[in-house]
Amino acid sequence: MRIDKYIIKKFLGTYIFMISLILSISVVFDINEKIDKFMSNSAPLKEIIFNYYFNFVPYYANLFSPLFIFLAVIFFTSKMASNSEIIAILSNGIGFKRLLKPYMIAAAVIALFTFVMGGFIIPPANKTRINFERTYIDPNKRQTSDRDIQFKVAEGTIAYFGNFDLESNTGYNFSMDHFDSLKLVSRLTAQSIKYDSLYHWTISSYQIRTFDGLEEKITSGSSIDTVIQIVPNDFIVVRTAQQMMTTPQLIRHIQSQKRRGLGNIQPFQIEYHSRYASVFSAFILTLIGAALSARKVKGGMGLNIGIGLALSMAYILFMTISSSFAVKGSMSPMIAAWIPNIVFIGIAFFLYKKAPN
Repeated sequence: MRIDKYIIKKFLGTYIFMISLILSISVVFDINEKIDKFMSNSAPLKEIIFNYYFNFVPYYANLFSPLFIFLAVIFFTSKMASNSEIIAILSNGIGFKRLLKPYMIAAAVIALFTFVMGGFIIPPANKTRINFERTYIDPNKRQTSDRDIQFKVAEGTIAYFGNFDLESNTGYNFSMDHFDSLKLVSRLTAQSIKYDSLYHWTISSYQIRTFDGLEEKITSGSSIDTVIQIVPNDFIVVRTAQQMMTTPQLIRHIQSQKRRGLGNIQPFQIEYHSRYASVFSAFILTLIGAALSARKVKGGMGLNIGIGLALSMAYILFMTISSSFAVKGSMSPMIAAWIPNIVFIGIAFFLYKKAPN
């Protein structure tokens, strides 16, 4: 249908225009903010352009794509309503429900594109961007240590580090317990443990206590080499590591950390669920934008855009607060990722019932 093609063309054209305009402004502000750091850390111009900004733009475009969709729908639909185009379409016997068809088709195209980009293409690009940031923007913000680390090395084997320093690959106040069912059969304690190469560790100032019924055998020494099926990156996780993983890598990492009993997987679970929640948010926000803007109002386009910006801020606020609760363990990561959609589904239903027919 000609109207469908017209609306899809308007939708995609406005979306591309708005995302290009806003990100261009963002890049200018980002350059202005970071130019001193680029110069003080001697960042090469080639790396600034290709390693940072060529990866900065797609990351933020994809991250806020649902909100760009929302604003684009409000903008071009308000313009159509102010030109009485919506009234003309509805007067020809096309109901609002049928009018939404091209909106949802365009939203599906963008949602599918952003899902593929966010799940498979952007994560490797994020690795390049984040490495650039650590080298030339915030070289002192690397996570190099952690405390009170406990996890399962193998079935019946629990390891504990009082603290671990990633720069020296050395852990302190180390212990490793071996259980047979619920019975402790041996316990190794050491002043320090150093990672050498793949699964190879050197334990210093150690003591091994072996239990056999009521009997206890104690052995100790100054140094011993051993193989433990862990590497430092298994338990020292970079704060933005989840952004550098494709969706299949995220799934494997979450499953691996769960098997080992590690408790630092909330950011990875939030990232995983957010990638799917963003697909559905594109449709929800499209419905809200279309229903909100289809009616010709006295305030015109400015009023609709103002309401749209207020709803956008509310959506971002919900995402931020729920994610913070999930990281602290106060909320399920799945609920944290989906709660903005759950709230906005109610708003979408209300506006849909109020939309002109």
